[in-house]
Order: sequence, then structure tokens, then C-alpha cells
Amino acid sequence: MTESPSSKGRRLRTLLAVGAAVLPLSSCIGVLNPVGPVGAAQKQILYDSTAIMVVAVLIPIILMTVFFAWWYRADNVKATYRPTWAYSGAVELVVWAVPILIVLFLGGITWIGTHRLDPPRPLEGGREPIEIQVVSMNWKWLFIYPSMNVATVNELVLPVGQPVRFRLTSATVMNTFFVPQLGTMIYTMNGMETKLHLQADHEGTYEGLSAHYSGDGFSDMRFQTRAMSPLDFSNWVGQTRGTGDMLDTAAYSRLVEESKDVKPYTYRAVDPGLFNSIVLRTAPEAPGPQKGEPRIDVSPRSEG
Repeated sequence: MTESPSSKGRRLRTLLAVGAAVLPLSSCIGVLNPVGPVGAAQKQILYDSTAIMVVAVLIPIILMTVFFAWWYRADNVKATYRPTWAYSGAVELVVWAVPILIVLFLGGITWIGTHRLDPPRPLEGGREPIEIQVVSMNWKWLFIYPSMNVATVNELVLPVGQPVRFRLTSATVMNTFFVPQLGTMIYTMNGMETKLHLQADHEGTYEGLSAHYSGDGFSDMRFQTRAMSPLDFSNWVGQTRGTGDMLDTAAYSRLVEESKDVKPYTYRAVDPGLFNSIVLRTAPEAPGPQKGEPRIDVSPRSEG
């Protein structure tokens, strides 16, 4: 039997509706699959908040809806219809007590989580963290390892089980640094420094991204986060020191130029104090949006 055009149209609309409903959930997959203590704590907060809302709001509303529909049915002579009542102490108690309890529970969770997961606060455990300096650019990420004297572009490499202290800034417009499975999205700002502590507890490759629109190349402003064993990380540092260029002022001037969809690469050494000079704005300034003159190779608006 041949399917009619109207049936095909209904099926297509159904598939589109299901896709539209599922698509927003895809961005939550990383957050709900944490690989570090910060992401796990944030996941627990989401679960606790959802449970409170379900128990205090959703389930009571469903039960009351079913009960009212059953109790005030047409053939129930015991149900009293009172359209003229003006005040009920019991109703007022429920109407005000339930929201107050919800606010207290959610407020308590937020208060505890805000202090426990404060980005500048070191992670519990007592281990000395390694420091990684992060610089957002148009449209790529620079990661500097000052104690190892190496740097990477669009690739973040971490040792498993080792706390990481991030120092973050922006060479150009405001942006956001976010690795969903590690937790805590935080802003990077030109002329300012923010701090963040994270840790990866499982080996693997996780997606990192910019979560703040910053121009033409924003959609490609992503990086891979590779979490590896301490031994593999040590080997990676040794290999990185043997390849690539030196990240000095001249190399930084070339790096800070606008570019899109940049493949990962490394620097074998880094000019000391480069990150501080970027924060203090004494390093070469980033072109592009500051001049308001997009180049044809990075901005489709300038074509034609």
C-alpha cells in the first residue's frame, strides 16, 4: 500500500517535533557525564534541585489535579461547590508555605554550592596543583604551561588526578572557557585575570569550547582536552619541548592575528612573563575588532 502525501507530511512533522524536543538535551550530555570532582558536584546540585522541584511542585500538582477532577465529578453529591468564598486559612497556608520551603531548600543548596565550588578556591585533597595560563583570542585558545615552559594552541593536556589552577585572560573581546565534563564555565576578559580550579579523574578526550559569541569564527572556537596518565603527560611534555617554535613576542604577534578553525599545534618554549604582559596589555594588541576592519580571509561580511 502506497503511503499518501498527507501521511508522509504528518510523519515528517512528527520526526521534526521529536528532533526539536531532543536537540536541547544534547548540550546537557557533557554536564551530566562528569569526569572530575567539580563537574560531579555540579551534577549533584542539578539532581538535588530537580528532586526538590519534583517532590514539592510537580507531584503535588499532579495529585491535586487528579483528586479535584475525581472529587468534583458531576455525580458526586458530597462535593460542595462554593463559588463565593473569599478567604481560607488552609489554602493560604499551602499557597505561602510551599514556595517558602522551596526557596529555603534551593537557597541552601545554592549557598553551600557557591562557597564550595567557588572557582578561585583550591580543590580539596592537599595535592599541589599545576598551573596553566589560558588566553582566549579571535578565534582560538592559547594554553601556557609556565612550570614546563611549553605552550599549546587549541589543545589542553592534563594529567589525570592532578588538580589544575587555571589563570585566564583574553587578548581581545570577552569570552568564556568551558569544558562541560570538567565543570564550571568562566569568563575571560581583556586586561583582567580570572582563576579557576579543575581536575580530571579519568583518561580520555573531552570537548572544550567558547560559550560566548565573539564574532565570525566563534563556531569553530573549540579545543580538545586530553586527560592522560602522569607518565604519559610527562612524556608529552618531553616531546613538546623537542618540537615547534619559540613563543616569544614576535611569535605572539603572529599568533594573535585573527584566524578560524585553527588546528592544534605546540610551542617548545615560552617567553617568561608573556601571560602577565597580556593581562597588563603591554603585549602586542590583537587586531580585528579593535580596528573595525575585518579581513576578507576571516570575515564573510567583507566579501564582494
